[in-house]
Amino acid sequence: MCGILAIIGKGKDEALVKQLSKRISHRGPDESDLHVTEKGHILSHERLSIVDLNTGKQPIQGTSDAWMVHNGEIYNHQKLRDTVLKHHTFRTTSDSEVIVHLYEEYGYGFCDMLDGIFAFVVIDGDDFIAGRDPLGVKPLYYGLDERGRIYFSSEMKAIADQCQTFSTFPPGHYYTPQTGFVKYYRPQWEDAAKATCEAELAAIRETLTGAVQKRLMSDVPIGVLLSGGLDSSLTSSIAARLMKEEGQKLHSFSIGLDAMAPDVVAARKVAEFLGTQHHEIYFTIEQGIEILDKLIWHLETYDVTSVRASTPMYFLSKAITDRGIKVVLSGEGADEIFGGYLYFRNAPTAADFQKETIERVQKLFTADLLRADKSTMAHGLEARVPFLDKEFLELAIKIKPEEKQPETYNGIEKYILRKAFDTPEQPYLPDEVLWRQKEQFSDGVGYNWIDTLIAYCAAQVTDAEMELAEERFPYNTPATKEAYYYRSIFHKHFPQVSAAQTVRKWIPKWQANTDPSGRANAAHIKADTAISQQKIIKAAV
Repeated sequence: MCGILAIIGKGKDEALVKQLSKRISHRGPDESDLHVTEKGHILSHERLSIVDLNTGKQPIQGTSDAWMVHNGEIYNHQKLRDTVLKHHTFRTTSDSEVIVHLYEEYGYGFCDMLDGIFAFVVIDGDDFIAGRDPLGVKPLYYGLDERGRIYFSSEMKAIADQCQTFSTFPPGHYYTPQTGFVKYYRPQWEDAAKATCEAELAAIRETLTGAVQKRLMSDVPIGVLLSGGLDSSLTSSIAARLMKEEGQKLHSFSIGLDAMAPDVVAARKVAEFLGTQHHEIYFTIEQGIEILDKLIWHLETYDVTSVRASTPMYFLSKAITDRGIKVVLSGEGADEIFGGYLYFRNAPTAADFQKETIERVQKLFTADLLRADKSTMAHGLEARVPFLDKEFLELAIKIKPEEKQPETYNGIEKYILRKAFDTPEQPYLPDEVLWRQKEQFSDGVGYNWIDTLIAYCAAQVTDAEMELAEERFPYNTPATKEAYYYRSIFHKHFPQVSAAQTVRKWIPKWQANTDPSGRANAAHIKADTAISQQKIIKAAV
């Protein structure tokens, strides 16, 4: 919902801080403000107005001298106001304000009381606390300058040239000068040995429905990103049902190279089935290549799969905000939780399968969540991710891995998620979508996108440059010409060593071809054949 910038330490020029904050104004195009505390610390905020459109301007002062800035949404803010904070006097009706009051009430130990997505800084005199949501749905960076001032920002472009060193703020942690980094989020599911629960299909359905419902909290219109794959289709179906109960119609959005792209065709079927107000967006390969430089500046990564998948999401986000939508639901997380990527079927053992699901969820902030946030917020659009709800995670990841592995169900990935929403009397989705094989987003917009992109990048990088790749980029040395080209663009915008070190490359395990495209896996087959086979298997199981 916003972009935040905080500088702890005296002497920073206020006009310069405003300029730094404007580097992330795309995150909050509605209004901005800056506050200098009595001690000389600075908080700046670029706002995207979603909850409390009239009085929710930040920075927000608490009851005392504490001030705060926050990026994200606190879904349980009303419950907190009505219970543990009922004796506090609030200045706004914004969900964000509960953070500063929780600090005043509990000191540092309140982060796990928040149900939502957040990156925040609270300053109280010379004391302060910064925190990030459990999985890193919202980005946050921190750094130090030559005078020892501490910086926090939603994107590193606001602080990279100001700091001697900077890094990614770890998800599920808070930081204070007294404690250093503290891991407050310690879920049971992080212990692979606790994955012993039976799959309860009704509980999966009910918990995911609750996760979607709380993410419909908004004072502005909400839409859904609909790729036509299982995950986005399920969130769309649940949202459509819930909004229909309130007399509202859901807007859905899909994107592809043309009207016959795999995702566009599947999304069209889902939209017709659900009765959404559907919008199809198209982009050309030439347009995609043209915006790579700007895209990598927004993304702040050179990870190949992130760049590939973010390009269509970037175009789609602009089309959505052009239609007046500020919030969308998205399907990130399901493939990590349930082992939905095709390479998971190559896991040597059930224990390896479970370990990989946990690791992929823990590292989502380096890849899919980074893409989902920055490619949407480049146009002032907030993405919300129901599959990463804390309650749903605790339920789903603790299911024993044997019940998630595709071979248990004749090769059908995410079988228990599909089966949980297989309700013939009141179907959530058409069978051909509910049982559609996994198609990674960068592939599903049209196979020519990836193939042409690889060829284009290869033409921009010479063999001689590749031979010297390790010399030019000793950290995370690019292994392909495509990776080299993205890295070169990234280096132009972010030449600092600290910047390169914030990036983690996503590489699939257990397969010979390490290209991140789903089509690199031997298990990838034509969708039509897969659907017909899965229908037969589904009937037999």
